[in-house]
Amino acid sequence: MLPGLVIIGAGGHGRELLDVVEAVNAVRPAYRFLGFLDDGAPDRIPLARRGARVLGASTLLSELDALYLIGVSDPDARRGLDERAAAAGRRAATLIHPRAVVGGDVVLGPGSIVAALASVTTNVRIGRGVFIGAGSSIAHDCTLSDYATVFAGAGVGGGVTLGEGASIGPGAVVTRGHRVGRSGTVGAGAVVSRDVPDGGPVVGGAVPAGDAVPVGGAVPVSGAVPVSGAVPAGGPVPGPAPAQADGPEGAGSPVRPVRPAPAVVPPQ
Repeated sequence: MLPGLVIIGAGGHGRELLDVVEAVNAVRPAYRFLGFLDDGAPDRIPLARRGARVLGASTLLSELDALYLIGVSDPDARRGLDERAAAAGRRAATLIHPRAVVGGDVVLGPGSIVAALASVTTNVRIGRGVFIGAGSSIAHDCTLSDYATVFAGAGVGGGVTLGEGASIGPGAVVTRGHRVGRSGTVGAGAVVSRDVPDGGPVVGGAVPAGDAVPVGGAVPVSGAVPVSGAVPAGGPVPGPAPAQADGPEGAGSPVRPVRPAPAVVPPQ
């Protein structure tokens, strides 16, 4: 039997994760989606149109024999939910959308998601609970620390480090070799060409190389080769032949990437 899977968070971000789950299962059945867990009052109309339901609050996870994904975009909230789920003895799933492109020597931590049309090139380290949004790009030799978030259409240049909980807004660009510190936030459309300190926000537009990026203050500015989707819980993902990895159905489940070098998902 396929492992059960729940998504914690039934808002728009959670429903986008359901798209990834369904795309993975369309290539090769990997999960039984059981439903959403949510501690608030999500809009049930779009859920009903997806044929999905809310099973209960996030505390219900401890009673379910299921893997989980965190369908919350805020890094701090995602960290808190993940820590509670792990403390309950549950394991996070790790997914790559079949229409994402992942290069060689890429390592993804438990609970990380690579959405449709995203590109992760080579020699990239991705921590726990990281979200890489649709159409975003991560260049060579980057490090994305735990719970970092790269929203749709953002670009992260080569050799960039994103600190724990850092957030790169839609369409933003972090240029080569720079660092966005722990909980640093880069707003939508910003272009960052110098380091951003821990907790430092960058709001809109371009941040020239000579401008300071203060902590706690906004910066005044003027304004197709797919990797198959079911990512295993451990081991290498070689290509182009079907990989043998410790996948959601146990050791030896095929992953079927077609890139010539492996993405690696550490044991969960």
